[in-house]
Amino acid sequence: MRKLIFLFITLISVTVSALADDKIAFQASGPDVVVEGERFRISYKINTQKIKDFRAPSMKGFEVLMGPSRSSFSNTQIVNGSMTSEKGVTFTFVLLASEPGEYSIPGATIVADGGQVISNAMKIKVLPQDNANVRNVSSSSSSQQKSSNDRSSLNNQTISNQDVFITATATKTKVYEQEAFMLTYKIFTREPRMTLENVKLPDFTGFHSQEIDRPTNATWSQDHYNGRNYYTTIYRQFVLFPQHSGKLTIEPARFDVAIEKVVQSADPFDAFFNGGGNVVAIKKALSTPAINIDVLALPSNKPADFSGAVGEFSLSSTISAQEVKTNDAITLKLIISGTGNMKLISNPDVKFPESFEVYEPKVDNQMRLTSAGLTGNKVVEYLAIPRHAGDYTIPAVSSSYFDLKTKSYKTLTTDAYNIQVEKGSGNADQVVANFTNKEDLRILGEDIRYIKLIDSSLQTRGEFFFGSWIYWLCYILPFLAFLIFFIMHYKQAAENANVAKVRTKKANKVAVKRMKSAGKLLSENKKDAFYDEVLKALWGYVSDKLNIPVARLSKGNVEEKLRKRGVNEELIKEFIDALNDCEFARYAPGDENQAMDKVYSASLAVISKMENSIK
Repeated sequence: MRKLIFLFITLISVTVSALADDKIAFQASGPDVVVEGERFRISYKINTQKIKDFRAPSMKGFEVLMGPSRSSFSNTQIVNGSMTSEKGVTFTFVLLASEPGEYSIPGATIVADGGQVISNAMKIKVLPQDNANVRNVSSSSSSQQKSSNDRSSLNNQTISNQDVFITATATKTKVYEQEAFMLTYKIFTREPRMTLENVKLPDFTGFHSQEIDRPTNATWSQDHYNGRNYYTTIYRQFVLFPQHSGKLTIEPARFDVAIEKVVQSADPFDAFFNGGGNVVAIKKALSTPAINIDVLALPSNKPADFSGAVGEFSLSSTISAQEVKTNDAITLKLIISGTGNMKLISNPDVKFPESFEVYEPKVDNQMRLTSAGLTGNKVVEYLAIPRHAGDYTIPAVSSSYFDLKTKSYKTLTTDAYNIQVEKGSGNADQVVANFTNKEDLRILGEDIRYIKLIDSSLQTRGEFFFGSWIYWLCYILPFLAFLIFFIMHYKQAAENANVAKVRTKKANKVAVKRMKSAGKLLSENKKDAFYDEVLKALWGYVSDKLNIPVARLSKGNVEEKLRKRGVNEELIKEFIDALNDCEFARYAPGDENQAMDKVYSASLAVISKMENSIK
C-alpha cells in the first residue's frame, strides 16, 4: 500500500513538473522611476530550476552595490481540485541611481532546459534630487505654521502651494475654428494620500468638449517639476473644438483637497502612544489659472461644398451594381476617413437621376477620441431604386475640408458611375426590399385604398341600443371603475408619502437584489467587488429597516436600535459577526473561494432571520 501511495505521489509530481516546465518565462522587474542617490532592487525571475550561464546585462548609469544574489522558490496550490505548481530561480541586484536621466537596461540571458532565453528590457527614469533652495523655503514656511506646545494647534496646520497644486495645460493655445486640442488637468502632490472634494470645472463656453475616458482608479507616478519631486496623476482630459474665432478663455477650475498629514506632538506621552504624531486631514482650496486661446478664423475663400470639416480626411466610394433592372435596389456607399471634427461633417450631397427613387441615407460612425480629435470612419449608405429603363449617370461626389497642415481648403472627389437599367418583369408598384438587411418590405402603390361600398340598413332610434339598460350600463360602469381607481390611487399616494415606511417595506427586496449581484460576482471570482456588494447589502438593509442614513450608521448604534426594535441578542451578535467576517475575509490569507462562499451564506441567512425579527 505504501509503495502504491508513493508511486501515485511521484506520478503527480512528474505531471505537475512537466506542465510547469512547458513554457519558459524569464521576467525582469524593477521600478519605473527612482530619485538620484536612491537605492533600489531589480530582479530576474525564471520559472524553471534547470538553468545555467546567467549573464546580467549592462547597467550603464547605475552603480551595482550588490548582486546577483540567487534564490530558489517552489509553490504548489490546489484550487477547486486543480493543482498548479510553480518553481524557479530569482536573481536580484541592488543598484544606486547615480545621475539623473532616462536609462535602458537590456534583457539578461540565461540557458534554460538546454536553450537560451532572453528577458524583457527595462526603462528606468532617474529624477534629480529636490533643489536645496526650494526645500529650505518650504521647510521654513512649514516651521512657521507649526504650533509650539498645544495639540489644539493641529487645526492651524496648513500646506503650501509647493506641497500640492493642480495644473491645466492645453496642447495648443493658437488654433483655427473647429481645430481640436487637448486640455489636461494634472495633480502634483508631495503626499499621495489625498482626496478631492467640491470639484468645479469650467463650462467651456465657446467650445464643443468631449472627455477622454480614463481608468477609475488614479495611477500615481513620480515626476520632477520646478526643482522638486512630486507624485503626479492625470485627473481629467478633454478634447476641445472652438466654435468661433476670436479670443476665448477657459475659466479656472476649482478644487478642495484634503491631505492626510502626520503632525508631530510636543507631548511626550502622546508622542509615545501615537507613534510620534497625529494623522490629521488638512484641507486646502486650489484653482488653476485661466487659459487664453487665440482662435483664428477660417479663410474666406470657402468652397461651395464646404460643411465645416477641419482636419485631415479622405473620401472613397463603392456601388453595389452598375447593371440592374427596374425596381432593383442600388446601394452607393461613401466612406469618409481621417482625423478631426468628424461628428460635425455633413453627409455629402449625391445627385441621383430624377427617375431614381432615393431613400434617407444610413449613417454609421466608427470613431475613437484622440488628442488630435476624432479618428476613424464615417460610412454613409444611400439606397436608390431605378423606376424606368435607360442609361444613367450618378455624378462624382465632392466634399471639401480645411487642411491644418497646408492651412488651405482641399476638395475630395469620388468617381462617377454609369448605370445601365434594363426593363424588369414587374412595374413601378412592385415590392422592393430594404437596402441594409433585405428583411423589411414596403408595398408601393398601396398607401391609399379604394372605399368599399356595402349595403346597410338603418334602424329607428331606441329600437336597438339607445335608451336601453345596456346603454346606461356603459355610462355607469366606467364611472364606478374611475371611482375605485381614484380611491386606490389616493391610498397608494398616502402610503408612498411615508418615506420611512416605503424604505422599510422595500428593505428586504433591495438587499436580495444586491445579494444576487454578489452571487454573480462570486461565480466570476471578483473578490473586491464581491465583498463591497455584500457590505452594501448588509448596511443598506439595516439602514432601510431602521430608517437611518448609511453615513450615520455604526456597529454601536445598530446594536442599540435593533434592541429597541425587539431583536434578540443572539441575532444581533450574528449580524455584527457577519459584518466583521466580511471585512476580515477580504484581506485574510487562505482559500479565497471558501471564504467568499462562507461570507455569502452567512449574510443571506442573517438577512432572512432579521426580516422575521424586526418589529
